[in-house]
Amino acid sequence: MQPADRIAERPEDVGVDSRKIAALFERAAREVDQGLLPSAQLAVAREGRIAAMRTFGHAEFLGEARPATDETLYDIFSCTKAITSAAAWLLWQEGAFSLDDRVADLVPGFGENGKGEIRVEQLFLHTAGFPHAPFRPPEFLDRDARHARFARWRLNWEPGSRFEYHPSSSMYVIADIIESTSGQRFADFVRDRIARPLGLADFHCGLPEALHGRMADLVLAGEEMTDAEYEALGFPKPPMTEVTPEAILRFNAPAFRSAGIPGGGGTTSAADLALFYQALLMDASGAPGAPGVWKSDTMAEALRVRTGDLTDPVFGKPVNRGLGVVIAGDEDRTFRCFGHTNSPHAFGHAGAGGQVAWADPATGLSFVYLTNGYDQHAVRQARRSIGLSSRAADCAL
Repeated sequence: MQPADRIAERPEDVGVDSRKIAALFERAAREVDQGLLPSAQLAVAREGRIAAMRTFGHAEFLGEARPATDETLYDIFSCTKAITSAAAWLLWQEGAFSLDDRVADLVPGFGENGKGEIRVEQLFLHTAGFPHAPFRPPEFLDRDARHARFARWRLNWEPGSRFEYHPSSSMYVIADIIESTSGQRFADFVRDRIARPLGLADFHCGLPEALHGRMADLVLAGEEMTDAEYEALGFPKPPMTEVTPEAILRFNAPAFRSAGIPGGGGTTSAADLALFYQALLMDASGAPGAPGVWKSDTMAEALRVRTGDLTDPVFGKPVNRGLGVVIAGDEDRTFRCFGHTNSPHAFGHAGAGGQVAWADPATGLSFVYLTNGYDQHAVRQARRSIGLSSRAADCAL
């Protein structure tokens, strides 16, 4: 739980409308009350404090059923990519590496099988060319094993020639660069350089064993859409990836929780993740009282759209990627998991199963929604995320 001074007594104390918060909470509770999702947790923050937070439902914790509370921790899946990226920004701003560096010059053996010209920037932008490279998450904690794995990877297409989402592969490499340039394990770097300076006690990329009992076990919710349902809605069926229901449930295993998978294994609360985004907002502004973890010019460069006219291969929409985060951009922002009412400058990253995390410089709001129910119905999941984000983005007074 956050210290009292990090939580506003009333939403209005930080410029947030309590009536709109109530409507947001009502929407978040709907599918928990209907029995579709076991639990959900969400938080809205502004001016460096939690404006409002709520947790709904029940969950199993290492197999023991009990109510979910504001102290429940959740796997945030690909929302982790923003954390891994922000950790790397710290070393980038210190000159430990440049975005134009060849990855092969930083990671032993990486250049094998034609990967020698991949640049660091391409890892952040999902343009590196190895989206489907295989990896066993527990190997991440063994430096030699992961380097051997990197060396075996082969390209699917020419680096820089296109965008295709790398569900986990490129973030493993970024985390390796963090370790080699900082001299710290990835999990320790996140704790020492981000979590502790920002006072985020429940912010982890690699969950300590003593905290596994606070993490909600993942369960599958709903049914996958059929080909006919996709056709009837006019949506293309997403291509098969390694993010399968079976892969999701493996995150209940202690070894997966402890590994701190840099592309999808972060564990935290909605409050801590919302306050992390508050720190990014404040440092980006350079205003007095900002935490000063990231320099304002670092944030400006990190949040600059760098993908030009590259498009998502599923929807054909511009991907609007900064360094490891997504920028809301134009009226197609809902295809990027933002709400209709987010500004073009909102930034963040969604996660598998419907996790949502973003900040909006136009309003100073940050918003996080987490659930341990992996909704297999892709359109319902997307509509929920957009609906919640649209309500949350409209909560500022």
